[in-house]
Amino acid sequence: MGAERAADARETDADMRTLIAVEFSSLDGVMQSPGRPDEDTSDGFTRGGWAANHMAVDPEAGAAAMAGSGATEGMVFGRRTYDDLVGHWLATSEPNPFTDVLRATPKFVASRNPAADLPHPNSELVAGEAVETISQLKKAGDGELVMLGSATLLHSLQAADLVDGYILTILPVTVGAGKRLFADGTVPATLKLTRSVVTQKGAILAEYRRS
Repeated sequence: MGAERAADARETDADMRTLIAVEFSSLDGVMQSPGRPDEDTSDGFTRGGWAANHMAVDPEAGAAAMAGSGATEGMVFGRRTYDDLVGHWLATSEPNPFTDVLRATPKFVASRNPAADLPHPNSELVAGEAVETISQLKKAGDGELVMLGSATLLHSLQAADLVDGYILTILPVTVGAGKRLFADGTVPATLKLTRSVVTQKGAILAEYRRS
């Protein structure tokens, strides 16, 4: 039913926001804990940091991933990714391209806990069941919502057909285990490649939109 409602909304409301998932992926489809060993150790995952290791020698990949469309109206996070990713980059004193963007951009945080504490600036709680709340969030304006990481939330929204596109940084490494970019239950979809970059170190930046 969630997928049917999302499809109906896509057909009838041309002014609704689009939701774009921005993700790092290994060649074997793993998206879990790309940045640090302790970023996401759920399910006993011990191979974190696989993307950071490659990005350290491939700055071209990072530059390509940061070259967005400029239409981003807000960012969407699951609660764990919000705490970890936003908390990490707003706390670091090291020069980087992420801190100012994360501080200034409105952040919508999906959580079942209506009393969840959101300590970072420009943060709004979207409380309830994610499929329902994110569907309503998409209908509340126009422009793009960008979702970073948030594997559990992403899989729920894929199953409900609420993801309108992907910006994937695919790195030439295999991880062998971990949460995959696409889980069982993802609604079949046809996507169009709208931008691609191949770096000299073998990373692929691929941007897709719903046909």
